[in-house]
Amino acid sequence: MRATPQFDFALSEAAQMIRETTSRFADEQIAPLAAKIDAEDWFPRALWPVMGELGLHGITVEEEWGGIGLGYLEHVVAVEEVSRASASVGLSYGAHSNLCVNQIRRWGSDEQKAKYLPKLISGEHVGSLAMSETGAGSDVVGMKLKADAVPGGFRLNGTKFWITNGTYADTLVVYAKTSEGSKGITAFLIEKDMEGFSIGQKIDKMGMRGSPTCELVFDDCFVPEENIMGPLHGGVGVLMSGLDYERVVLAGLQLGIMQACLDTVIPYVRDRKQFGQSIGAFQLIQAKVADMYVALQSARAYAYAVARACDAGQTTRFDAAGAILLASENAFRVSGEAVQALGGAGYTKDWPVERYLRDAKLLDIGAGTNEIRRMLIGRELIGAV
Repeated sequence: MRATPQFDFALSEAAQMIRETTSRFADEQIAPLAAKIDAEDWFPRALWPVMGELGLHGITVEEEWGGIGLGYLEHVVAVEEVSRASASVGLSYGAHSNLCVNQIRRWGSDEQKAKYLPKLISGEHVGSLAMSETGAGSDVVGMKLKADAVPGGFRLNGTKFWITNGTYADTLVVYAKTSEGSKGITAFLIEKDMEGFSIGQKIDKMGMRGSPTCELVFDDCFVPEENIMGPLHGGVGVLMSGLDYERVVLAGLQLGIMQACLDTVIPYVRDRKQFGQSIGAFQLIQAKVADMYVALQSARAYAYAVARACDAGQTTRFDAAGAILLASENAFRVSGEAVQALGGAGYTKDWPVERYLRDAKLLDIGAGTNEIRRMLIGRELIGAV
């Protein structure tokens, strides 16, 4: 239950409906599992078909392909509400619905959409996207996964690393080198049962536990030519265009974490007594809560504004980076303050704020580090002078 008043961000009726539906689902079916998900590093696969029935996997997909034909603003709201209950579920949901489903919707052929989208949107299948490698994180175009042309398709050899949902994914958007240079990258649609494709190391993380992260191994994996997504050697354009939408949608993760922090802290400081009164009566605690609230609302306003720009076809790369930069840094600060507000209790596993802090750190690093985001923003703005 929210501990803060609802500010009117002039959301559409559709966005309000998505918020109400997703919030109710998150409260009833995700929140009761959140502690188990984190403690056991357990992926709640059974939630995927339920989310499919609610239309959450195909928010940005046109109705003709089985989606509900809404926009990125509605998608941000959905990720936010899921993440308020469990950020790790929110991360896996965002990777599935945006990084995989939305990329296929944007770049797939009609045949590819017809083949892959129905089961991804229903939740029967789990989706993933694989860009990063051990030596190609921020420098993603420095990837080494090689795709050699052979009759009828390509043979892929190499690995991918830090891949969200990879352990359970049925369909993966994978980027590989088809020739030399940054213009020699191609996007492929990989199916889990393809010969030569396997799951390697499972990665144990400090936060976002329950959102599976792993290594992918390609050992002479044959991929038919019809599984090229987008132009041959045009993968950089596919990849970079998707990053703008990825950053905006994943900013919703941090909004959800900040809301969860406030939902925990405000009731606690009202009830906790020290020196004969509620600690919420102390001005330092009031100031802490005020700063947390302003951090959330400022990040929320920016993320919503950039999502609206995406829906209008007017987004800028530096604003997409800016929205997640603000949300990620604010969320890490807010979750740290949540631990501080609860004092010794906040440092224990008895309260969820320590989980919020561990989860919040990821997006200072994932989907492009904050250092890379700052570099991108500064370069774009100075270059535009």
